[in-house]
Amino acid sequence: MLHFFGGRVIDRIENWIDETNRVYRSKRRSCSIFEAEFAGFYPYPFLKESYFVVVAEIPKPNFPELREMGLGDLIDMPVSGTTYKDTYYVSEEFANVLRLHFHELVHVVQWGLLGAGSFISRYISEIQQCGYNAAPLEKMAYTLDKHYSTGGSHIDVPGFVQSKI
Repeated sequence: MLHFFGGRVIDRIENWIDETNRVYRSKRRSCSIFEAEFAGFYPYPFLKESYFVVVAEIPKPNFPELREMGLGDLIDMPVSGTTYKDTYYVSEEFANVLRLHFHELVHVVQWGLLGAGSFISRYISEIQQCGYNAAPLEKMAYTLDKHYSTGGSHIDVPGFVQSKI
């Protein structure tokens, strides 16, 4: 069951995300550098307005309320990347892995379509109900990154995500 403690947790997460993105703003790089690699999957204007930051450690919110909601495993899980709104963070050791960038860009699309509050609520709910590996937003990103990495035919990722979300 999803518990938001009156919605305060969602607001706190979004405020943390906004502050994190502000702190790293000067280190962001536009995903337009992937124009050739992701042609036929992501339109250039979308890539131009999406960003990534290479970091030594992936920033994650770590509030007691999140652990009380049963999200401790997610917080503690080692990850190669994570997405917050139009910006995603990738660890230094995976910075050159195109499949990871492709995956995180699926999440940028999801954030954009759902909006911050709805994305955060839905993501938490899916993790609580299904677990990380079976969460529909994650499964969508993994399915699409696999399609890309195995040489699948071009697909309009934003359009596909919009039709499935």
